Amino acid sequence: MEVIKTEIPDVVIIQPKIFGDHRGYFFESFNLKTFNEKVIKTDFVQDNESKSSRGVLRGLHFQKPPYAQAKLVRCIKGCVLDVAVDIRVGSPTYGKYVAIELSEENKQQLFVPRGFAHGYSVLSEEAIFAYKVDNWYAPEYDSGIRWDDTDLGIDWKLEMEEVKLSEKDSNLLGLKDLESPFKY
Repeated sequence: MEVIKTEIPDVVIIQPKIFGDHRGYFFESFNLKTFNEKVIKTDFVQDNESKSSRGVLRGLHFQKPPYAQAKLVRCIKGCVLDVAVDIRVGSPTYGKYVAIELSEENKQQLFVPRGFAHGYSVLSEEAIFAYKVDNWYAPEYDSGIRWDDTDLGIDWKLEMEEVKLSEKDSNLLGLKDLESPFKY
């Protein structure tokens, strides 16, 4: 696997080595030993998967300590725009974000460390999205920031009328109203 740095050093793209021929393809989607050596030492405890239609936007989510989560995300089917926003107070990249298209074609993954809000928009007709997390889901520690926060200025690659949100995501606050529990 190749580790590709982004504009925010702690957020990295994982490009697996893909072996293909006339029968199809094979690749190793995760190897704990290699991940610990090349990215960060971690123990993922849960795998999650979601299926969504075009225009669905999920995010920007994070969990507060002590249930903060790092995520390793990928798109198994279709294409999504995946976004990680630095919400670590004191970070030189606070309020900055990384946005990358993850797809079944490129098979790339994005590692989103603790201290980042995460979200994605579905750009294909349908998408199946999978992610590993390094801490358990705790709904009482769940939080987030608005997807359309003008201070962030994220281009989700969707028309406004296409965006489909959950009620929870519709009611999130902007970054400037967030009292981030994360310190750099």
